Amino acid sequence: MSAPGNGPGNGEAWLEERLRPSLAQKLRIDKQLYRDKTEHQDLIVFEHQLYGRVMALDGIVQTTEADEFVYHEMMTHVPILAHGAATRVLIVGGGDGGMAEEALKHPLERLVQVEIDRTVVDIARAHLPSISGGAYDDPRMELLIADGARYVQETDERFDVVIVDSTDPVGPGEILFSREFYAGCKRCLTPGGIIVTQNGIPFFERYAVENTYRRLGTLFSDVSFFLAPVPAYIGGFMAFGWGTDNVALRSQPVELIAERFKVLGTKLRYYNPAIHQAAFAHPQFLVDILEALDRDAG
Repeated sequence: MSAPGNGPGNGEAWLEERLRPSLAQKLRIDKQLYRDKTEHQDLIVFEHQLYGRVMALDGIVQTTEADEFVYHEMMTHVPILAHGAATRVLIVGGGDGGMAEEALKHPLERLVQVEIDRTVVDIARAHLPSISGGAYDDPRMELLIADGARYVQETDERFDVVIVDSTDPVGPGEILFSREFYAGCKRCLTPGGIIVTQNGIPFFERYAVENTYRRLGTLFSDVSFFLAPVPAYIGGFMAFGWGTDNVALRSQPVELIAERFKVLGTKLRYYNPAIHQAAFAHPQFLVDILEALDRDAG
């Protein structure tokens, strides 16, 4: 991934995100708000005409003001409402605070967020405050600056839902896609709890789907993916990994999800109960990938 540099015309600065050797997207940096090398990664925040404020790590877009609601709403409300009785939630990663903000719309007793890079949290709060809202000031939440992979192996706490809001499987985020990490997440889940993961764009990153499906499949009775389109992550819809030992949670009636959602008394921008149910429907190419993996495991 290249660092910001000059783009076409008049010395404009652009962020170029290389998705493949032959494919990249460029975002013009209309105004750079922050850039520095943290202990773990290169961090930049800038303003963009279409996306508003954008945060990128190591040249990879992480979140934007314009479309963050799709990603954060789906990764929180799908597992929490599917569970139906979640009171304790763990977020691994999620330094921009968007996942915490959405999770705290539920009547949780406790939310723990484990983020490895303190600078990401501080800069997001300073430059993208609308994403986290007041999450970091909520008394139900505890923020730990620590290694999430180590935390799930060592903690005595147990959670109903674990949300893995990781970067891509490179650099500090690579370990968060390993079987060992997923096994750690399972050890701190309550019986019938749910893990969800950021799993990239299947059209370009088939390997990520295959690896997660295999690794979660050795640990949980029910493994699948749910889907949502996030415009800043080009290449089609994004996949979110799903693992649980309660095989009923993925296929609950939309009416039941709607009853649970109504209790929240909030209107969201992307998520609704119909989207919840539809998100588990897979296009045929993804069905074929998963069926091939099942045959190989057979």
